[in-house]
Amino acid sequence: MLMKRVLIVDDTAFMRMSLKAMLEKNGFQVVDEAENGSVAVKKYKELRPDIVTMDITMPVMDGIQALKEIRKFDANSKVIMISALGQEAYVREAVLSGAKGFIVKPFKEDYVIQTLNKL
Repeated sequence: MLMKRVLIVDDTAFMRMSLKAMLEKNGFQVVDEAENGSVAVKKYKELRPDIVTMDITMPVMDGIQALKEIRKFDANSKVIMISALGQEAYVREAVLSGAKGFIVKPFKEDYVIQTLNKL
């Protein structure tokens, strides 16, 4: 089975680090990380990962805007939003903008892996 390639997008290094450890332990290949939405869009175009985990609240460009840019570039992109903001409005906007799922922080490892494996 081919390893799924993941781009991790979050403005906190600790969150990127813990997601990376969790994913690699469960057979995913983390191809790169981005600390904001605009870096994420650039890296998506370069690397074409299978999955993107995208934080919502970030400086420069937030996750929803980055999601929209990535979807414009690749309509088949698989982006999972990860955020501490469990507010309905964000979830709805993310899903309407093309997110394939939503994970709320603090997350449980098995839920993250389950969600990514479904893609």
